[in-house]
Amino acid sequence: MQGPRQKLVVIGNGMAGARTIEEILERDRDRFEIVVFGDEPYGNYNRILLSNVLNGSHDAKAVFLNPLSWYAENDITLHAGVRVCAIDREARTVTGANGIVEPYDLLILATGSAPFVPPIPGTDKGGVFVFRTLDDCSRIADWAGGCHRAVVLGGGLLGLEAARGLMTHGAEVTVLEAAPHLMPQQLDAEAGAMLAKTMEGMGVQVVTDARTTEVLGNGHVEGVQLADGSTLDCELIVISCGIRANSELAHSCGLAVERGILVDDRMRTSDASIYAVGECAQHRGVVYGLVAPLYEQARVLADLLTHTNLNAEYTGSKSATKLKVMGVELASMGVTQPRDEHDEVISFAEPKRGIYKRLIIREGVLVGGILLGDTAKAQPLMHSFDRALPLPEERASLLFDMGTASSQMPMLEMPDDTQICNCNGVSKETIRKCVSSGKRNLKAVMEKTRAGTGCGSCKLLVRELVEWACEGQMDEDPSIHYYVPGVPLAKPELVEQILARGLKSVSSVFAAFAGGKDDPGSKPGLASLLKSLWHDQYEDERDSRFINDRVHANIQKDATFSVVPRMYGGITTPAELRRIADVADKYNVPMVKVTGGQRLDLLGVKKEDLPDMWRDLGMPSGHAYAKAFRTCKTCVGTEFCRYGVGDSTTLGIRIERRFQGIEFPHKVKTAVSGCPRNCAEATVKDIGVVAVEGGWEIYVGGAAGSRVRAADLLARVGTHDEAILLVGRFMQYYREHGKYLERAAGMIERLGIDHIRNVVVDDTQGIAARLDAAIQAAVDSYVDPWEEANEPVHPAQFRGQTIIPLDPIASAPGIPNEPNRRAPLVAAR
Repeated sequence: MQGPRQKLVVIGNGMAGARTIEEILERDRDRFEIVVFGDEPYGNYNRILLSNVLNGSHDAKAVFLNPLSWYAENDITLHAGVRVCAIDREARTVTGANGIVEPYDLLILATGSAPFVPPIPGTDKGGVFVFRTLDDCSRIADWAGGCHRAVVLGGGLLGLEAARGLMTHGAEVTVLEAAPHLMPQQLDAEAGAMLAKTMEGMGVQVVTDARTTEVLGNGHVEGVQLADGSTLDCELIVISCGIRANSELAHSCGLAVERGILVDDRMRTSDASIYAVGECAQHRGVVYGLVAPLYEQARVLADLLTHTNLNAEYTGSKSATKLKVMGVELASMGVTQPRDEHDEVISFAEPKRGIYKRLIIREGVLVGGILLGDTAKAQPLMHSFDRALPLPEERASLLFDMGTASSQMPMLEMPDDTQICNCNGVSKETIRKCVSSGKRNLKAVMEKTRAGTGCGSCKLLVRELVEWACEGQMDEDPSIHYYVPGVPLAKPELVEQILARGLKSVSSVFAAFAGGKDDPGSKPGLASLLKSLWHDQYEDERDSRFINDRVHANIQKDATFSVVPRMYGGITTPAELRRIADVADKYNVPMVKVTGGQRLDLLGVKKEDLPDMWRDLGMPSGHAYAKAFRTCKTCVGTEFCRYGVGDSTTLGIRIERRFQGIEFPHKVKTAVSGCPRNCAEATVKDIGVVAVEGGWEIYVGGAAGSRVRAADLLARVGTHDEAILLVGRFMQYYREHGKYLERAAGMIERLGIDHIRNVVVDDTQGIAARLDAAIQAAVDSYVDPWEEANEPVHPAQFRGQTIIPLDPIASAPGIPNEPNRRAPLVAAR
């Protein structure tokens, strides 16, 4: 019979402390009565995702690893928001700042670290912040709302992530790094310079060798002064100059402390009943700041305390990590410079694409590596680095696939303890056991293990590993049928419930079906659906839209915008062309491009210039940025062409004027050809109309993008009016039955052209009249969005720099090049 449980007190509720508790519970749930003190009034959350909270891509609630309810469910006493002020080692008690006293048999210090604030005059002014906690995110975001310019002191990982977050609040951001290049702990000079150029392409200014000597301002920040005498105006400063171990509490109770709390290989301090883990601990002269070593320490300590493995030892960690910086893939391991001429250096650089690879090999073993912009080979390299494995003589194969099928290590050969997810310390064995326990799809494994939920750089590898563990027979993830990921309903049920409950805003949908939990990735899809259902009754919440739809222009890779005025049917006038040319000159437009949709695209426009440009153009929006009706491409038809058998320009202009700007599950491109020679390429458009002797053929479901698909014949009609009627009816059916981000071709392949023809043309379901009325309601509610030039939705709508966000349909973005600032160039293709 087991005796009374020992009392285990943990000071620190951060990632190291909470992970140690999780590891202990996994091994022996009944050994300890556990009490936890945490400075913050919350449960445990993932600090790696704080930049996502700051930039708005994650709600604060989404980053919690263990909410407050988890502690109660596991019979853990949590003193949330209570700082420990004293440890009495003789009495074995811990005293909180609120006066509470907790005795202990064993004590774990997981006090973490604190941001280092350099001794710069003026850092106590209003508008100066550190970036370490959820509350820091809230304070920075509140202040950033009224700022035009922000400065980040420090070009390390956290500093760059802070810069990324600040850009989404409309501020122009400058990063000041005292070292000669960015991320000096992880990158060498060439990689740091390449990363700086990439960031500048995104709109973040970078200044290296920049030592700040004073914060300027009267009571609140007005700028910074640098050691070279120059000044930089700003209204907000985020300090990210490194961290220091929180060891004061340990020092005050007499524990041995240097840069951190001294621990041995069993994570014991100088007091045998007190242990330390995480950023507060100093082991063999090293204080670790990455999460992977913290999790290794937690596993060793849990083994020892639960007597699972009394021989467990922590012998140190190799510095290796794979992550994303400003959305750019990065892997770094070991040393960044060779020791002497005997070290072998293998390197490759492709600056135009932002790709840099460098390996340092010593006595045949990998001792350092940097992969920037392309981390496909990171996992096998990190495996070789961690285990000091012999390397192949063909060094190029370390950086590139030499005709092999995959850059990843074969799953069968991968050791069970291989770290798959650095952010959450998840190994191959953990994922394999999770699959064996019945979690047989990616979503279920990610929710159970947290693999892939940090920076996301390992998600593809996690998917491959789950598929391998399931022997290629993964269970279907029910979420694939959801209209958007954050609401567990397929489109028909979701539409039915929205209409029945009168839900007219995105937030009301989340409140009704997702427990009030926002999912940023679901917002654009819900906004599009609601607008389609409610037209002018839709309650517009601008944070639910992708940046393109908030400013009604298409964002480019350098954070400028593309402006495409509408030219109905591709027809224009000399007066319009002169006006466009004058606007291009006035706003220094770097490029004017003839598009495939027979329009002119003004590229490289500053966000703040958009309203004035729209007014000067005096033309309606071409909706080149929206999941909506785009263009109707036409040929000259019977008006000039000697082969024309139908007036394609008139019909095309009628179609475009009628359906302009209407929302769809995805973009819709149309075309009208005046004869079967099909010069307007109507049979590879979402909807195409082709003139034939005696009338018109209507085609649907064509595609000419990443895959080519010939459209299916929907119907033959005799007149323009009949064509417009059926085109509109098909559009409305697509609006109602297309999945979010599914092109018309996808819906037709899913439902079948015969079914579409039966419903839309033959009206076998008796819904034709309703479809016609619904598309007419959409037409009647259309308002040109460029009218917001005269009445912006909010004062900051067109102000300041904008970070390039992840489009819901985009794959991982490429590395931007330096912004084009040439003289205007007119290009046609």
